[in-house]
Amino acid sequence: MTDALELDALWEDFHRVVNMTSAELAAWLRVRDADENAEPLPQEAGTPTGQHVLAILQKRRTDLTDDDLRVMRRVVETVDSQADLENEPETESGDAEDTRRRHRLMTLGHDPLKPAP
Repeated sequence: MTDALELDALWEDFHRVVNMTSAELAAWLRVRDADENAEPLPQEAGTPTGQHVLAILQKRRTDLTDDDLRVMRRVVETVDSQADLENEPETESGDAEDTRRRHRLMTLGHDPLKPAP
């Protein structure tokens, strides 16, 4: 189990990297999964991790489970490691890769183009 100081730090880190609101993330997950033939039910749209991030955004800190904490740590690590890649020099296919990277991060609730608060 995580102690109170670790939980506070993780909560702050998670909300630092997840810069999309729950409404923005839910809308992105629906758009991301929609295709010309079918659109999933809103509560089933997106990746399992994206859905878990959305559920965490709708919880109070005191209601977090061990599974929530595991996902929060993974999201923080992933977003932080991808942020390091943003500082690398541009490549020829940089625009396409930047778009793919942005979409992957948005599935986790982080929009790299959104200005910092």
